[in-house]
Amino acid sequence: MLKQSLHQRLLQKLSPQQIQLMKLIQLPTQAFEERLKQEIEENPALDTGKEEKESFEDSLENDVDFDDSGNEKIEAEDINIDEYLSDDEYPSYKTQSNNYSSDDDEKQVPYAAGTTFHQSLKNQLNTFRINEEERSIAEFLVGSIDDSGYIRREIIDLVDDLAFTQNVFTNEELVEKVLKTVVQKLDPIGVGARDLKECLMIQLKSKSQTKNRELAIKVLENAFDHFVKKHYKKLLDKFNISEEELKEVNNEISKLNPKPGSSYAGNNKIAEQIVPDFTIRIVEGVLELTLNSRNAPELHVSREYNNMLKGYQDSKDKSKSQKDAVMFIKQKLDAAKWFIDAIKQRQQTLLVTMNAIMHYQYDYFLTGDERKLKPMILKDVADKINMDVSTVSRVANSKYVSTPYGTKLIKVFFSESMKNDQGEDVSTREIKKILENVVAEENKKKPLTDEKLSKILKEKGYPIARRTVAKYREQLDIPVARLRKEI
Repeated sequence: MLKQSLHQRLLQKLSPQQIQLMKLIQLPTQAFEERLKQEIEENPALDTGKEEKESFEDSLENDVDFDDSGNEKIEAEDINIDEYLSDDEYPSYKTQSNNYSSDDDEKQVPYAAGTTFHQSLKNQLNTFRINEEERSIAEFLVGSIDDSGYIRREIIDLVDDLAFTQNVFTNEELVEKVLKTVVQKLDPIGVGARDLKECLMIQLKSKSQTKNRELAIKVLENAFDHFVKKHYKKLLDKFNISEEELKEVNNEISKLNPKPGSSYAGNNKIAEQIVPDFTIRIVEGVLELTLNSRNAPELHVSREYNNMLKGYQDSKDKSKSQKDAVMFIKQKLDAAKWFIDAIKQRQQTLLVTMNAIMHYQYDYFLTGDERKLKPMILKDVADKINMDVSTVSRVANSKYVSTPYGTKLIKVFFSESMKNDQGEDVSTREIKKILENVVAEENKKKPLTDEKLSKILKEKGYPIARRTVAKYREQLDIPVARLRKEI
């Protein structure tokens, strides 16, 4: 049964311009430059750099009618070219922040050169005298090595894959032989291992043997778990050695590379390059905030569009093709205006947000002492600048600021609060810094347990439970007490 009814709903919809602004705000500097480049390529009405203003007297003030399209009327005055032109009479270098010149910086992301990890391994296979079948197996094994330098698959699985994907029918014995006599002899030493124990053993056995290295091989072969878990007392009893000998063994093993492929892996990837979006300087004891000028491009309407509009206005006979051209121009001018406005709003939003963060954490930016970081959440900044939390989040999660103490991701300045023994709100970052210092100063022969760390923090005025200490320790990548133990 069909039924008609009337419903009233209150909906909030974002306009295309708002969506465009939100997307621009969350872009870091390099991504923003790529987006800007894309927009300039797609919209011929946009151009970069300064251009002299050219005024057309009464050129766009008259209504123009087209009688050949069903009485459709176009208001030429809707296209106000002056809105898109810069009327600045000063040279551009005087208006650019920090006297920035577009020629000063290399805007392309650098690529790392060199041979890739797997290609280097395959090239080394040419130095071995092996038959065609063994070469096929060796190349397949090299292709199975991950970026850390390990083969993390069982031999039987490799045999099956050789048959199905390479049409090479072999057995486990031959694959094991090629792995040990060829692949595990490649440089860097340790590649082709199937686990950490085998990787360390390969490296130790490849070196000239000494008493300490022989003992290290013996320890790894017979008590690998005890060594990894740092059960030093059990190792002393099992091998009947002194603490000094065990310390020498530990030193030998600590010199080995647990990830032999890491020195090569990634050579074919884009090298990371961070471009800070803001700069904070201390000038005569006062903080000064500037926006990276690469976030403030100069855009205007292309001169070609000026000439097109002037030619259209000067034309006496307005044809259908000319009408279509004017409609196209109007569409592109509207898009250009929206984009220019969005960029200006982006600059304003970035500056207002970062300025609020800077003043909120004023003491930290003056001293660089992380213990002076105040508790701050997104809502604190959003309320201060009368913006939505999501807008602040877009700025904080993807932007970097250059400070006198290094370039930092903005979101690191945000932290939750906890109360100390005096009832004052303190930042969790402050507590983590103190925890880090306590662990750094502990006796490594008897490292502090989470329970003891909790007691020390309470003595310092921070009543924190043991499980909270464990959570902060994990966030700081600090291992448990047993794994921090040294001889």
